[in-house]
Amino acid sequence: MSKKNNLSKRKKQYEFELQREKEEREKQKKKLQAKKNKMKVDGSGKTKKKKGSSGFQVGKKKKKLKTKLTATAKAKAAQAMELDK
Repeated sequence: MSKKNNLSKRKKQYEFELQREKEEREKQKKKLQAKKNKMKVDGSGKTKKKKGSSGFQVGKKKKKLKTKLTATAKAKAAQAMELDK
């Protein structure tokens, strides 16, 4: 048998790889937990939405506001029109 194919060596290498993967997963969990806690405390993890590269919009018009006149407002407007004539 070659040195690379040695059963005990393969077993040890496999166990070593498992241990390393387990440690990496634990590190990731700790990082994620710390990040969540940080976001809860001071809200520094929030991201801001950016506008497009240009600061203006093309093709959108302002909506005209439609107002309904009450009876008294209509009467006042009619009176003002009569005064102008």
